[in-house]
Amino acid sequence: MHYLFQGIRKNLFAILILTPAFLYLAGFLLIILFKVTALALTEAGPEGAIFPSAVNFITLAGNPEFREALIRTVWFTLIGTPLELFTGIAAAFLVVEEFRGRGIIRSVLVLPLAVPAIVTAIILYILFDYPGGHINDIITGRHSFFPFQVLSYPINWRGSGFFALMVSLFGKVWRDMPISMLIILAGLQAINRDQLEAAATLGATALQRFMRITLPLLAPAIATVLVLRSIELWKEFIFPFILAGSYPLLSTLIERAYHEWRNPREASAIALILLLLIILSTVLIFYTLKWLRKRLVRI
Repeated sequence: MHYLFQGIRKNLFAILILTPAFLYLAGFLLIILFKVTALALTEAGPEGAIFPSAVNFITLAGNPEFREALIRTVWFTLIGTPLELFTGIAAAFLVVEEFRGRGIIRSVLVLPLAVPAIVTAIILYILFDYPGGHINDIITGRHSFFPFQVLSYPINWRGSGFFALMVSLFGKVWRDMPISMLIILAGLQAINRDQLEAAATLGATALQRFMRITLPLLAPAIATVLVLRSIELWKEFIFPFILAGSYPLLSTLIERAYHEWRNPREASAIALILLLLIILSTVLIFYTLKWLRKRLVRI
């Protein structure tokens, strides 16, 4: 208890500064969570509302549109999360060493963050439009700078669930890559170079140095990227809403349930399911990375 009071006294100024923001965010979170939970567990009966009730979840379980959206959301996240990690790692390793023009390349790699997500989505909508989008014009040989005809007919990108979600995923990964890059870059720069030089002196190969030193020490940064990017992908709305509106994910299905189905209770139930998936995936990522780090350190 003495150490607790001593810590509070030592960090009193920081606590006083952060407390209003914490109360503001926590208050809104609790209010919204309470309201969503109450709606999700309420049944609209003939004699009035019934609480608690699981009827909204049971109804969703029998809804094929919900099941399809759930499957799409799972594979969208499973594919997108490692993609965002690998692109971030590749970009970070590209600019971690000193070389002429590194500042310019860093600025170019961070540029996607300066473009609003909705602008990026609309640009991709135009590029992958059917039949006269720029990508279709290129692959059908309509542009003079690329006169080769790859296909004789245009592709209806948004008419296929796979292609529409792949385009959405491409836009999401491109725009969020700088965040992953900066987190991994900070982790790389925190690694003591003396360890790598000592390992090289002792005859360790580049792969051995990466597996036995860089990767274990980079594990906290990798965990941060995986958690943050997986959360973003689970709840991604703008790209799939604009580019894959006919093939909803859970996040866009919430909007459809509220506005098209006119059913805020089922929309709230979908939101709770999405929140549960985010929590479960976060816990799984932490435990998996903890296990992997132990295995790597033992090597």
